[in-house]
Amino acid sequence: MSRKVLIGGIVVIAIVLGALREFLFLNLNYAIDHLANHRTVSYAHSAFRAAIDGWSLGGLRSLKWIFSAFFIGANLLLALGLSRILFGDHRYRKLLILAFLGIAAFAFVLNMLGRNIPGLGDVAVKLLHVLQYPVMLFFLWAATWLGAAPHAGRAG
Repeated sequence: MSRKVLIGGIVVIAIVLGALREFLFLNLNYAIDHLANHRTVSYAHSAFRAAIDGWSLGGLRSLKWIFSAFFIGANLLLALGLSRILFGDHRYRKLLILAFLGIAAFAFVLNMLGRNIPGLGDVAVKLLHVLQYPVMLFFLWAATWLGAAPHAGRAG
């Protein structure tokens, strides 16, 4: 299969996963808000509400962490695949895995510190969003502009 088709496939998968993540988290946050604040109306999509009917607040919060882990893992796999295609080998595999783990660990530390320092919890959430969306794919693509992959050619 051609290199451009593989790159295009990864981009399409990343876009679809990003849209799915947005739908799930938007509706999950609406459902959590509905239960946590005892609102009379839930703004979550009717199909989503039907899927989670009867779930507790704790269950929804756990589901949010499960979804987060899934999307982080999926984007790590996409980044590993794109790196392999762009650079021709797996030389950046360990670096990418360490980057994902490092960002997640830093987000965890900021979240813990955020209990006492206002604003750090928000930064932690943004860092987790970097891992759950295809942000790393853009960094990999930009790395090809730096001449890091002279034998593999330009990505775009």
